[in-house]
This record gives sequence, structure tokens and C-alpha cells, in this order.
Amino acid sequence: MIRILLVLGLFATAASAVEPDEILSDPTLEARARVISANLRCVVCQNEPIDTSNAGVARDLRLLVRERLVAGDTDKQVFDYVVARYGDYVLFKPPWKSTTYALWLTPIAFAIFGMLSILLILRRSSREFTIVEALSPEEEAQLSELEKRKKDRDI
Repeated sequence: MIRILLVLGLFATAASAVEPDEILSDPTLEARARVISANLRCVVCQNEPIDTSNAGVARDLRLLVRERLVAGDTDKQVFDYVVARYGDYVLFKPPWKSTTYALWLTPIAFAIFGMLSILLILRRSSREFTIVEALSPEEEAQLSELEKRKKDRDI
């Protein structure tokens, strides 16, 4: 009874595209299928899990996940099977390996580049404001002459 309530709670809290005819009769397998489906990306909708996607291929993947679970596969075997067919793209958390290094390292490289750019801009702008040259004696004499002329005009 608790398992059924748990599964019903999952349905009530998360938006789902799972059709009633897809739901497994075993609440434990259904809960596992929902967890797996939440971690697999729809190949059509891109950033939407197959659990909430209304695309036809997402439905096919949900049915495939349930078929594999009913056949006795572990969660890892189901993930491996789906990845073997569709590649690492279907995983929201792709593994760390040579083909995904760019995926993992590119955001870090952009962050470092952004911070260095900001530091260079701040350093350059602080130099512009701190450079103050003193007036030469000739310039001071010209300035005082101009101030004197201005006072004479105002009077």
C-alpha cells in the first residue's frame, strides 16, 4: 500500500507524459522506470527528460526502459543498453571520458577566460585613472596667467 502511495505521489508531484497504458503493475519496477526515465534525455526535445516529453520517440524509450526492467535488467544495464543505441547524448550526466572532455572542460575554460578578461579590463582602467602628471613650471606659469586674465575680465 505504501509503495502504491509512493508511486502515486511521484505522479502527483512531477509533470509526466507517461500514459496509463505504459505504467507497470509492479510499483517497485515502475518507480525504477520513473527514476531512469527522469535521467534520460529525449533525442527530439533535447533538454527534456523522456519522462516528461510528449515526443513519440520518448514514448518508445519509456516503453523500452520498462521492457528491459521487466526482463530483469539492472538500472545500469538499462542505461548501458540505451547509451549503446543512442550514444552518451541521451544522458543528462555524460561520463568523463576522452570523447566528452570538451563537454566538461569548455565551461571551465570559458569561466577562466572571462575572469582573466575582467582582470585585464580592471587593471587597464585602474592605470588610466592613477596616472596623473604634474604640471611643468612653464605650464603652471601659463595656467596662473590664464587665471589672472579671467579675474581681470570678471572685474
